Amino acid sequence: MFAKPQAEHAWFNDLIGNWEFTHECSMGPDQPPSIATGTVSVRSLGGLWFLLECTGVSPEGEPWTSLFTLGYNTAKSRYTGTFVASMMSHLWIYEGQFDETGQRLILDVEGPRFDGSGMGKYQDILEIVDRNHWILRSQLLGDDGQWHPFMEGHHRRV
Repeated sequence: MFAKPQAEHAWFNDLIGNWEFTHECSMGPDQPPSIATGTVSVRSLGGLWFLLECTGVSPEGEPWTSLFTLGYNTAKSRYTGTFVASMMSHLWIYEGQFDETGQRLILDVEGPRFDGSGMGKYQDILEIVDRNHWILRSQLLGDDGQWHPFMEGHHRRV
């Protein structure tokens, strides 16, 4: 049984190609933002899965790589994906939907909190601005019940 790409998979096609990015991360109150730069190569796996292979250098000068997989689960009618990176041992497993505007894909995920205090609820939000620019935003659900943005990355086609 071979699955066939559906209309929901087509949204990812605009991501296919090579990109350069700049990610700005909030490091906490009274601290300057951390800036990371690098490249992303995006390809399709049969039109069902989209692989985002990233390489970059941390602000401390450490090289890193990551792999983000994204797709649409037709059985669950949900977008899904995973994220792994060379600087962490946690496998991030996403599930999500588009926001009410249909412009931003919101992916929910649980993972370790940056302060080491256990697990937290995160959202990664993808927005395609145009064929040559997309944005990835990340936020953490705080103890106050509010979402706290901590990263915004702009990706530009090369």
